Amino acid sequence: MSPGEVAAIMFSVFGVLVLLRVPVAFALGLACVPIFMIDERLTPFLLMNEMFKSYNAFILLAVPFFLMAANVMNTAGITDRLIALSRVMVGHLPGGLGHINVLVSMLFAGISGSSTADAAGIGSLLIPQMKKQGYSTSFTVAITACSSVMGVIIPPSILMVVWGGLMTVSIGGLFLAGVLPGILIATSLMATVWVYAKLYGYPTYPRATLKEFAVAVVQGLIPLMTPLIIVGGIVGGLFTPTEASVIAVLYAVLIGTVIYRTLSLTRMREVLYESARFAAISLFCIGTASAFGWLLAYFQIPRVLVAEVATWGLGLIGTGLMTAGAFLLIGMFIDAIPAIIILGTVLWPVTEAAGMHPIHFAIIGVISLAFGLVTPPYGLCLLIACSIGEIKVIAALRDVAIILVPMLGVLLFVIFFPEAILALPRWLMPRFVN
Repeated sequence: MSPGEVAAIMFSVFGVLVLLRVPVAFALGLACVPIFMIDERLTPFLLMNEMFKSYNAFILLAVPFFLMAANVMNTAGITDRLIALSRVMVGHLPGGLGHINVLVSMLFAGISGSSTADAAGIGSLLIPQMKKQGYSTSFTVAITACSSVMGVIIPPSILMVVWGGLMTVSIGGLFLAGVLPGILIATSLMATVWVYAKLYGYPTYPRATLKEFAVAVVQGLIPLMTPLIIVGGIVGGLFTPTEASVIAVLYAVLIGTVIYRTLSLTRMREVLYESARFAAISLFCIGTASAFGWLLAYFQIPRVLVAEVATWGLGLIGTGLMTAGAFLLIGMFIDAIPAIIILGTVLWPVTEAAGMHPIHFAIIGVISLAFGLVTPPYGLCLLIACSIGEIKVIAALRDVAIILVPMLGVLLFVIFFPEAILALPRWLMPRFVN
């Protein structure tokens, strides 16, 4: 079979299964079966073999541990301390609670590495409060969902760990490259909140006193040490990303059991169960997506795509825009991790041929896929926020679209100004980032 025929069969079967609401992880594996059955050189046992080979990676241990660290932080009440800190910092601005929502998402992103943990943990606390203070439910849900995408952009990020391990890119460099886009997204969200507050007269909090500010900073300083420990340790070469994820769990447990004393044995069992459940879903997706990606590589589909795209003469910026568009589209339908394995590995040689830096390519991909967490029909963070806000997804789409406009502006900045994104990694990790 030709590469075109193989791609047509696999993507058609996958698309039909997704439309039939077959879970993405199963759809990816089932889409491989026809090719294994048709081509006499292949056997269905290769599907299981490729899945097993993908799991046999030390770096993937970071996924369950980062998820567990986020769950421990949520359960231990650390989110409450971050909300208190955010309140004294930005609560006095127009639409105070909206700004608090954005800032606490930014701070929590530096701890969890997971957008869904961000949406669930922060949303359950702030969405009811915002509704009680008179914020419209659609805006409340939209700003909570959109701010949660920073969870996979600001370091540490589970998506960056998977990307770095899969494509042999410096994870420390990816973490550092995510700092500026994360700050820009937070700034764009806060500007949007300010406009909404002026238009609809949303309330503000009184300006915090110096004593209140000092107390909030002291209480919030302990959990905020987490990103410094993780990123600083990786960048400084003290430990690997996988070891950093374990340290994050130990630090979170220490805070919850010894310092705050809010984490009991019963609640710890619940944390372990939820962490294992979500990790199993993510890792199963990695296995079937790896088998799917292996088949694409076996039939040289990426090579054919590189040859085709080369005839278009897109250049660096054009390739970046095409990459972002492809990730934005696929992120609307499937989870980010299988999207990285399937589309990332296919587009990697295309961007390499265009002269794009691997870290620049990764940041474009991660940001684009993060936006997929708030765009239907997949939009997992949007679904979580709508469930907490007790509102239908369609009722929040108008506000989500408005809030996404400046966020897409940040994505365009990342595409057009790669040197700005690479400046921090090149400064702090010159040995690993050329």
